[in-house]
Amino acid sequence: MKTIILLICFMAIISAQTKYNNVNEAVKRGEFTKASKLIDEIIAGGNLTQEEVYELNFEKEKMERIRKDFTKSLSDVLSYIKKYYPNVSDEDIQKWEGDRSLEYKIIDGKKFYFDRAASNLFRINKAAKQKKIEVDGNQKDKLDAFLEDYLPKVVNESRTQNTRLLKPQKMKITYKLTVDADAVPAGEIIRCWLPFPREEHQRQSDVKLISVNSDNYIVAPEKYLQRTIYLEKKSEKGKPTVFEYSLEYTGKNEFNKIDPTKIQPYQTSSDLYKEYTAERKPHIVFTDKIKELSKKIVGDETNKYLIAKKIYKWINDNIPWAGAREYSTINNISDYCITNGHGDCGIKTLLFMTLARYNGIPTKWQSGWMLHPGNINLHDWGEMYLEGYGWVPVDQSFGLKKSDDKDVEWFYFGSIDAYHFIVNDDYSSRLYPAKIYPRSETVDFQRGEVEWKGGNLYFDKWNYDMEVEYIGSNN
Repeated sequence: MKTIILLICFMAIISAQTKYNNVNEAVKRGEFTKASKLIDEIIAGGNLTQEEVYELNFEKEKMERIRKDFTKSLSDVLSYIKKYYPNVSDEDIQKWEGDRSLEYKIIDGKKFYFDRAASNLFRINKAAKQKKIEVDGNQKDKLDAFLEDYLPKVVNESRTQNTRLLKPQKMKITYKLTVDADAVPAGEIIRCWLPFPREEHQRQSDVKLISVNSDNYIVAPEKYLQRTIYLEKKSEKGKPTVFEYSLEYTGKNEFNKIDPTKIQPYQTSSDLYKEYTAERKPHIVFTDKIKELSKKIVGDETNKYLIAKKIYKWINDNIPWAGAREYSTINNISDYCITNGHGDCGIKTLLFMTLARYNGIPTKWQSGWMLHPGNINLHDWGEMYLEGYGWVPVDQSFGLKKSDDKDVEWFYFGSIDAYHFIVNDDYSSRLYPAKIYPRSETVDFQRGEVEWKGGNLYFDKWNYDMEVEYIGSNN
């Protein structure tokens, strides 16, 4: 039991790199086989703490996870690109690789492209994005179409009724995680953590658990900031193991009409201010890149709210959304975003949080799912603290909306819609009950986590699905 407890503690403090420079350099060069052998030799040499062994083994695991994310060959990438660039040349590929529009890694001397590199090219690179529009046509995104109709209604109703929380939407959720048949030996207990809604937020209420397909389950207390429902099941030979629950809850829109002149000075001596303006390695670090970018964005502005607004707009205008590799394989997510010039919702959120904190603006993480009709998916966003207003939502990924109404245009900078399903109020936070082995997702928690006594079950060993039924709509 002592060993298990120690491993649980280590899980929360895994470093971005090992303390062995030869291992770090081999990993950096993409010499994964060499790095793995070096790690095995270090462990075999003994004289290591359990924490050191745990971290070294996880470094090996990270390399395997990277291999799973980078599997595409040049021919795979070309087969996608040639629809839009039939005469694509080697020079084109080299240019896109050089400006980081086409993501790849050299692993053990061979070039492998990120699984979503080809499709991401047409999101990241402006010329390629325009080329795709010329070929496929400029079709309006379904989510944009929904929000174009929905957000003005929220804003206008808030103005009319003079209320912050409005237009409740009741939803029924059925969440299912299916472990592959024979992923573990028959008769073994599989431990599973599924996302479960937080209940202390005003805009998310009336959570009612309807059914769980296991008698052995525990709903995590609210004090655990990445909230779960934990289940156990015994595996059966030749059969997938299914974990499933259903619940109902009500989501509300939150619209905050923020007056910059009414924002009070921060209480810089408060615990809240100190905690949420601090660095938090490895993903919130005030690097030279962050400092230089901050100077470029902020200029001479001193009003904290307007600084945050400038940061939000700069990321909106300069960091395109792109599908991301697994967060557990990225050493510093905010730095990765600056270096590569793109990111998904969580990557962009961590960049906003880091820049805001560097400028003395408290920020924190929030995430779960987006449940907009026809657009159900994992999603991350954040919150910033404004003295006099409290915590207000900031969805950096949703960004600025096309509208002549400034409250609609800037809606997601201080407000949020009813379809943001809150599971997490922090990242890299401990699960309940505690997980013994390293998590598949060490930063976020949205899909679930699975393990058995033999180790963690990574994402390639199971699938997940969420179904949403909209009831009691007030749209």
